[in-house]
Amino acid sequence: MMYGLFFGDSITYGEYDGVFGGWVDILKRYALQRYNEGSNEFILFNLGIGGETTEGLVKRIPHEISARNSPEGNVIFISYGANDLAVKEGVQIVNPEEFKTNMVTAIQEAKKFSNDIYLVSILPFSKNVDGVIVTSGKLRTNDEVLIYNQILKNIAVENSLYYIDFHSAFLDDKEVLLSADGVHPNEKGYGMMAEIAIPIIEKYL
Repeated sequence: MMYGLFFGDSITYGEYDGVFGGWVDILKRYALQRYNEGSNEFILFNLGIGGETTEGLVKRIPHEISARNSPEGNVIFISYGANDLAVKEGVQIVNPEEFKTNMVTAIQEAKKFSNDIYLVSILPFSKNVDGVIVTSGKLRTNDEVLIYNQILKNIAVENSLYYIDFHSAFLDDKEVLLSADGVHPNEKGYGMMAEIAIPIIEKYL
């Protein structure tokens, strides 16, 4: 029995999707259904926390993985950046250098338990929030998304990890795939993320 551990923020948790509960929960149901049909058992844990940055990830990843370690193997998904890159009161919450350091630290922890680590791209923001201070006081820009995604791509290459590029999939249709807040996907967006990720899940079933 393998375990799939999904670390991330509210987009991993599935916020704003009252229909499916987000992309990870769709995958969880898919794996369960396939197991009922006779495939290998692959248990998925949604470890997303709304508002979390890589600072929180670094603190909890060793404990979370050791508490859910499967001797048959773990697949780890790490999905951060949308909160890290935000600017609040004129200061970036986690700057690019710190973001890189935190991601590398988290990956080193993950490597103790897994050979299958996936870095997940940050999604684009819709035009109505790009460069705008929203009610939470956070300001985000699509230019920063590109910078942080490039960091993730570089880390993936340097550490021989997988990179899931949801950003490219969303880019042309983001106004249709994002919810009214311009940051979180809607059910259509989450559904598309799950469709892209299903072939990955299939590898372990």
